[in-house]
Amino acid sequence: MARTGNKNIQAKLVLLGDMGTGKTSLVLRFVTGKFLEYQESTIGAAFFTQVLSLNEATIKFDIWDTAGQERYHSLAPMYYRGAAAAVVVYDITSMESFVRAKKWVQELQRQANPTLIMFLAGNKADLEEKRKVGFEEGEQYAKENGLVFLETSAKTAQNVNELFYEIDHSKTAGECFVALDDAGSSVFKDIMVQEDGETN
Repeated sequence: MARTGNKNIQAKLVLLGDMGTGKTSLVLRFVTGKFLEYQESTIGAAFFTQVLSLNEATIKFDIWDTAGQERYHSLAPMYYRGAAAAVVVYDITSMESFVRAKKWVQELQRQANPTLIMFLAGNKADLEEKRKVGFEEGEQYAKENGLVFLETSAKTAQNVNELFYEIDHSKTAGECFVALDDAGSSVFKDIMVQEDGETN
């Protein structure tokens, strides 16, 4: 990937949320541009990287996609510790996943880096007919808690790139960026075995 700027910066991102909200699908859509109708559930965490060349800099995203199952909850601090940004994902067709997303936000507010930038993503926006969480409800919660809010769809790519570009453009997140010795091309690698379960 050609470098168009004079700065190389690196950002650690973490995605959190219930199983089945589509965290992995969002990352895969961003990194590979592809969507799989059926996506296996992440076990532990999966690691992805993506490089963006912008006018002012080359940014490497180190993305940790955490498992949504409750039994892996205790591992989450390992992944959000030191992160520049966190994306908390819920499924707009599941009120339960929205309630769980709020709990993730509360945990991050208590335990994460104080300079962490938090994003709230209402995923599966293509399933409007099955919606259980209103746009205004997500937007209001985000506003009350200082979060950046977007509704996304990994299936149609709605707001997926916008989400990650918004992370890049965050000035505060820049405080957590570190210099890169070398910015490579986009790749992704699962660091743990996956099992059946998560979709979208």
